[in-house]
Amino acid sequence: MLTIKDIAKESGYSVSTVSRVLNHRRDVSSEAKKKIEEIVKMHHFVPNNNAKRLKQITSKTIVVLVKGTSNMLFSSIVEEIQAMMEQTSYTLKVSYLDEDDNEVRQAAVVCRETNPMGLLFLGGNVEYFERGFAEIHVPSVLVTDPGMDLHFSNLSSVATDDVAASQCAIDYLISQGHEKIGIIGGDLRLSYTSIQRYRGCIESFRASGIEFDEKNCYEKARFSYDSAYRAMKRLLSKAEITAVFAMSDVMAIGAIRALRDLGYLVPEDISVMGFDGITLAEYYNPKLTTIQQQYKTLAARGVEILLSHIELKNRAVHETVPFHLIEGESVKHM
Repeated sequence: MLTIKDIAKESGYSVSTVSRVLNHRRDVSSEAKKKIEEIVKMHHFVPNNNAKRLKQITSKTIVVLVKGTSNMLFSSIVEEIQAMMEQTSYTLKVSYLDEDDNEVRQAAVVCRETNPMGLLFLGGNVEYFERGFAEIHVPSVLVTDPGMDLHFSNLSSVATDDVAASQCAIDYLISQGHEKIGIIGGDLRLSYTSIQRYRGCIESFRASGIEFDEKNCYEKARFSYDSAYRAMKRLLSKAEITAVFAMSDVMAIGAIRALRDLGYLVPEDISVMGFDGITLAEYYNPKLTTIQQQYKTLAARGVEILLSHIELKNRAVHETVPFHLIEGESVKHM
């Protein structure tokens, strides 16, 4: 019997895309819709709505929506969440999105298709929540990003203060004698996390009386090794710098690789500072100086808050988890 997975494999599109076409959703490209409908017609496929309804009635599923496939911090948080959920009666489903995708729109699709009891968002864009979260009625927790200003009764949050943490990072670089500082971060039009971290950087520069040249000293990248590698090369072609602040440890490692390939020594020639405090940062050479987020606490509180929503009908809460500056070997004192 042909299944949705079979259609996805034959069409080359994801299961979620096939499902959206079968449910007559508009958020699908015309090319995908045409290809999938041709396969459905060719195989005379009929969705098993009875099975779908039964699954919705009996579901005890919690869904984790993860923005980005290269975020090692999120990977660590997911592992912690999985370990915690194994001790409960709930089934955990993890759904990965592109870092530029609309996670709230995807959550709405998930709610229609699987009727989960709760949602955990790893990464989020405030604008997407403002525009679309009213459609989500199940208990939800936004992990790593704050949600207190959104004022949804079913949305809690547990997060690191990205503004304060990034300000701390730049403060540290300045305290080590660096004033010519470059930044590698996400798209400031799309990435809420990058916007918050950039705000912290600017606050630090202003407090120290340093004028930051965004056009030449901020380079956009995805939160991945290869994208940061290319961004580092572009940054060096535009600006004379002594230090780089990368908005994730993955970005920092990609940047260091680019610097080495161009003949620079880290930190002797150019210092590099990261953000997240992933395990690899501690064992990388040089050991990264970074802002460490407490991923175990973020995961634990995210799950605890969500279950209290589901089982005890508790009201939304918003918590901030402390961060730590970790001094490694990748920043030189000038």
